[in-house]
Amino acid sequence: MARVRQKDTDAELSLRKELHARGLRYRLHVPLLTKPRRVADIVFASARVAIFVDGCFWHGCPEHASWPKSNTQFWRDKIETNRARDADTDRRLRASGWRVVRVWSHDGAGDAAERIEDIVRTGEKRK
Repeated sequence: MARVRQKDTDAELSLRKELHARGLRYRLHVPLLTKPRRVADIVFASARVAIFVDGCFWHGCPEHASWPKSNTQFWRDKIETNRARDADTDRRLRASGWRVVRVWSHDGAGDAAERIEDIVRTGEKRK
């Protein structure tokens, strides 16, 4: 597990490249909550939009999740804990006035960037 990247994954890099090409500027790996610490992958601070790029295995994608055949209880607990943490993070950020976008690693960068751009630009207009 130590070899699995948490930052700068291929899906995240593709999404960042697409967002940048659309003229959107953002901050990376920003801690938004403390105790416990929660870090968003991509943040549009002025629009208060937090983006999380979730891996299908680690976050239990409803389309692509698979359950390992060995050490099954450990992995089921691990993935269910990740899901609960994600839901808690979303709830706490929304209560603080943030808009949270979850992108699965299998989502196309173009489609995800279009969805994010709409949210960010809408938030900029509200001010």
